[in-house]
Parts: sequence; structure tokens; C-alpha cells
Amino acid sequence: MIHRRLQAQLTALIADYPAVALLGPRQVGKTTLALAVSAGLDAVYLDLESAADRAKLTEPELYLQDHEDKLVILDEVHRLPELFPTLRGLIDAGRRRGRRAGRFLLLGSASRDLLQQSSETLAGRIAYLELAPFDVLETPDENLWIRGGFPDSLLAADDKRSLIWRQNFIRTYLERDVPRLGPRIAAETLRRFWVMLAHTQGGLLNAASLARGLDVSGKTLASYLDLMVDLLLVRRLPPWHKNVGKRLVKSPKVFVRDSGVLHALLGLRDKEAVISHPIVGASWEGYVIENLINVAPAETEACFYRASGGAEVDLILTLPGKKPWVVEVKRSLEPRLTKGFYFACDDIQPEARYVVYPGEESFALAKDVMAVSLSALASQLSEH
Repeated sequence: MIHRRLQAQLTALIADYPAVALLGPRQVGKTTLALAVSAGLDAVYLDLESAADRAKLTEPELYLQDHEDKLVILDEVHRLPELFPTLRGLIDAGRRRGRRAGRFLLLGSASRDLLQQSSETLAGRIAYLELAPFDVLETPDENLWIRGGFPDSLLAADDKRSLIWRQNFIRTYLERDVPRLGPRIAAETLRRFWVMLAHTQGGLLNAASLARGLDVSGKTLASYLDLMVDLLLVRRLPPWHKNVGKRLVKSPKVFVRDSGVLHALLGLRDKEAVISHPIVGASWEGYVIENLINVAPAETEACFYRASGGAEVDLILTLPGKKPWVVEVKRSLEPRLTKGFYFACDDIQPEARYVVYPGEESFALAKDVMAVSLSALASQLSEH
């Protein structure tokens, strides 16, 4: 099972750019997608977590020159950040000989080192594509919300095996990956932080409260959050920032991005446990928001709206060159709108207004407001 929707995008980028970075959390399917895309190409694959493959790059310029006519796939490239200047030199040399695209495909777990090194050293030579867990357009699996979109979790034989996989995923990040990718943070401290974020899923960021709970400074707390965002494990959804002459909330909302990981952090074993837990509404909201952002066109801006007077909208999507779409998320088969929604729309003046609910039928909920399923709105977004 691979991310078919992104396969064509990745293929096109490889055809247009000398280097392409495919970024995403571990176990999301980056290697599988890269190998599928390169199947019809002359390509060589190196896993930089393998000592044998790293040894091939002891003299990287010599090795890569020997494969200059191939697409070189460098998996977990953040393990060798010193490689980027060499890649730049080889790309520039190739351009002088007429080769302008399809030189390197870099796979990484979106560490800050990877982003910083590539953006500074390969500026103008590299394109980025983010690979998120599976979404509603890629699979009709009814377990997607509960288990999340990581392939091994979603496709597990039963709920127990799925949960065990997600628990091991969390443990691996805490004990192995974070020490490699980020600053030295005690695994137990970061686990507590991750669980605290899960308990406040979709809430406004209260950095002072979180810092007190962990007994760390505000600056340290901010670095923890930055790390989790950089690793594509947590989403920081910004507030609407247009000047509408009202007092708007300035703090972002924070979500654990994958709903299955969220449920594992909270110890929720199956659907019954999720729907009976107080987090169910926030979990559904985060799941909907994450899916819609992932399928939206590139360069779409995402935020939320909340004013001190009570006006509020869960998600605003501003597609390139268009007026905003507003999306309210309801976990009810009979969704109802509040006055705050209408007040917010008066301020935002959106092009379209939607309410995403768990049903399958689309119907007019009010004048200019459509109630739709998540899959229906995701399909509509992806077509723009």
C-alpha cells in the first residue's frame, strides 16, 4: 500500500528539479514511495542508517560521481548533514554539463538539521514534498480515524496489534530518534510533554501551564514544541491574523497530528474507548483538520478564527488566489451552528462555508452553509 496520490507529484518534481526532499515522520512510507517512483528509472538506493551504505560515502564525491547518470536516493539523509555541500557541487557541475533534474532524492524525518542544511546549501536547487500518513482520499478503511494513517498501524490484523505498533512507534521516537534528531531531552520528560499535548488536543497553547507541569522554563517548553512540530508529529495551527478591528485570540491551537498516535498516547485501545472518552470531540476535530490540510492544494494557508466576543470557526483554508473557505467540525449527525459561527463569517467574508459531520449525505444546513462528509469535502479540495 503506497501513497498513490503523491506518487505523480513526486515523479513530476524529480523531472523538474535536481534534488527533491521527501519529508515525513518515520514509518510513514517514504522509502516505499521512493522505490515505487524510481522503479522505472536508473536509480541507486542508500540507507544512511546502514553502516555498510554509509561506508560507501567515505569519499562521497567519488562515489556519487560514479553514479552521476542515475537518480541517487539517500534515505535518512539527516544522518550525514555534512553531505549537503558535496551535493551542491555535484548538482552545479551536472548543470554545466546539461543535467538539470533527477539527480538526488533525499528522504528525511524532517529534522531541523535537514531543513536548515538543505535550505541554505541547496537553495534554488531543491523542491520539498511532505508525506503525511494516509488520508481519507487514499483509503476507505473505516479504522482510519481510530488507528491513524501510519500504514503498519492501519493495516494491522486487529486493534491490539495496531495499538502495540503505535506504542512501539512512540517509544522508538523517544528513546532513539529524538536523541539523534534534536537536543538532548530525557525520554520520560518528552513523553510527559507529548501526553500533555494529547490531553489538551485542539486547545489553545498555554505555554506557561505546560511549562509548570513539566517544571521547565518557558524557553525550554518552546524548544520542545518546536522539535515536535519540526518532526511533523504535532501541528501548531495559527490564528486568523487579518485586521478586522476586533480582539482576536493570538495563541495557536495545538494538535497531535495523527489520530492513532493521539489515541495511543491516551491509552485508548479501540473505537469504543475513543467514543466514550472526553477527548472524542477534539480527536474528531483534529482528524478532520489534518485530513483537509493534507489534501488541500500546495500553498494553501490554514488557520482558525476566535474573537474575544465568542465568534469562532474551527478551520479557515485560503487556497492560492481565492477567498477563504470556512469549515466548522461537528461530531453529530444533526449538526447545529452557533451565533459565533455567523459572527465569524461576517468578519471573514468567506467564499464557501461548510460543516463537516460524521454522516455521508450532503445537505444545506442554512443559507450558504453546506453540511458535508469529510470525504466529500476532501475530494472537493483536492480538485482545486
